[in-house]
Amino acid sequence: MILKSVALEHFRNYKSLDMEFDRGTNILYGDNAQGKTNLLESLYVSGTTRSHKGSKDGEMIQFGQEEAHIRTIVEKKGLDHQIDMHMRRSKGKGIAVDRTPLRKASELFGMLNVVFFSPEDLNIIKSGPSNRRRFLDMELCQLDKLYLYHLENYNKVLAQRNKLLKDIRFQPELKDTLSVWDMQLVEFGKKIIGSRRAFLMQLNGIINGIHKGISGGKEELSVEYEPDVTEGALEERLLRNQERDLKFGMTSVGPHRDDLCFLIHEIDIRKFGSQGQQRSCALSLKLSEIELVRKSAQDTPILILDDVLSELDSSRQNFLLNSIHDIQTIITCTGLDEFVRSRFKINKVFKVVNGVVKAEDSF
Repeated sequence: MILKSVALEHFRNYKSLDMEFDRGTNILYGDNAQGKTNLLESLYVSGTTRSHKGSKDGEMIQFGQEEAHIRTIVEKKGLDHQIDMHMRRSKGKGIAVDRTPLRKASELFGMLNVVFFSPEDLNIIKSGPSNRRRFLDMELCQLDKLYLYHLENYNKVLAQRNKLLKDIRFQPELKDTLSVWDMQLVEFGKKIIGSRRAFLMQLNGIINGIHKGISGGKEELSVEYEPDVTEGALEERLLRNQERDLKFGMTSVGPHRDDLCFLIHEIDIRKFGSQGQQRSCALSLKLSEIELVRKSAQDTPILILDDVLSELDSSRQNFLLNSIHDIQTIITCTGLDEFVRSRFKINKVFKVVNGVVKAEDSF
């Protein structure tokens, strides 16, 4: 899979942009707050329909404008495909592939597989459970369209159930309708839990070998799924917690409360690991994403490194760069320092200044 070009109109601080990428390593450099991450965000949106930062569509449209456009050209198995995304403040985004509108955003998944690695990801181990659930969801949504369907429906039902729990305080007779939402929450919740469990089995088949390489063979890493509730117990727990849910006006049980546990030699490194161990695990997790896409999609993803190299020590930098030599990579940094110049091959360099991107002929 190769990302050939991107064109933007009124996206973030880009009034207009049209640029082509090299099939190898692409460097975007410039001072902070010039638009490097905004450009990467547009690529992530093209592959997943959503921002890696969780931003809403309206927040990504340039100030003072009502619409924004993203157009990417992707080469898959020798054929070019065009992805068009039309973002509007007043209603949902429109998406087309090869000029054919998609009925559902979920139909886009798999067209452009992206692995996004940012400094924030280095804290995924020690941060809150919501960030680890987000990792699960975004990876599974790219690999499994059925999971996306179940997740979207679960979240809709969850929002409706939470609204009903609050409404019952003022209209007690509505309590009789709670079972309708419970049935749907159980239906979709079971599918999500089962998919996450299967995904963690796949992940564990890959991540330990990668982590051994990073740690020089000194550490054994495993990732343990910590479901808030099992598939078989979800219905019973919802019923048991009903009075508590009514009291607090929110659903207290379900996969929206799941977590992951990272173990080195059976020790939970969320609580007891050093910062170096936590960062190594985060790096192992991202490199595992690449392998999961290779196996599932029978193709290589696009790797995006957003100013992450400066956050890694030299040994982890070297391991990362040695691991990605055969896939298209887009890297941002503040300057073309000696690290970037000397350690790996650069195919194309762009300088970003205040929403303007210029390719440099010599570097």
